[in-house]
Amino acid sequence: METGPDSLFVTLLLLLHSSHSESERFKVLGPTDPILAVAGDDIILPCYIKPNISAEEMTVDWLNLDFKDERVYRYQNHRIIQEDQIPSYRERTSLFKEDLWRGNASLKLTRVQGTDEGTYKCFIKALSWYDDFTIQVRVKAIGSKPVVSIEGHREGGMGLLCESEGWHPEPELVWLDSKGVHLSAGPPETHRDFKGFYTVKQHVIVQETDANHFTCRVQQSRINEKKETMVHVPSE
Repeated sequence: METGPDSLFVTLLLLLHSSHSESERFKVLGPTDPILAVAGDDIILPCYIKPNISAEEMTVDWLNLDFKDERVYRYQNHRIIQEDQIPSYRERTSLFKEDLWRGNASLKLTRVQGTDEGTYKCFIKALSWYDDFTIQVRVKAIGSKPVVSIEGHREGGMGLLCESEGWHPEPELVWLDSKGVHLSAGPPETHRDFKGFYTVKQHVIVQETDANHFTCRVQQSRINEKKETMVHVPSE
């Protein structure tokens, strides 16, 4: 079988295309354990390409899958694309551009807030190949020491109010008497602010006891944190 110049040229093109396609095939990798972030801190969400080929000519998307509008950050055509970026992430996210050439697409997230908790996807696309990786971010915020106010006489006893703010995840508030027994109280009121931090408050009516000491405790079991305040109610 004869091999002419045209046939050799086509074969060469196919080999070049195959080589180019193979060079673009990669895996997107990162840590398997969740990232635990303290509110107010800066964190890095690791994401990198294996083999260590350059991502400078690729599209890098970071998404928070817990948002309806998912985009946290986009790098494309050597620039940051801010259209469709979730507003709360603006001016708080960046890549390490000097490391893109070695396949490092990690995201730096500054001033962590409660709404940053969620499932993140690092999605990297080349001309003819793409891959992605997901990672969990959990946010911890320890709230303020509870503030207890004496509201005065109520039907059935003395009214007290306890309030604490700045928690994440959502905390639980309980009232205790001087012996550590839980008291029956009104329904808790919980508010979540625009940064995702929780304020909780609750009213209780207490009756006079020998000690007249009562404690408001705010606790969050997932982060194993609690704060409490004891108040003395004057006798009649």
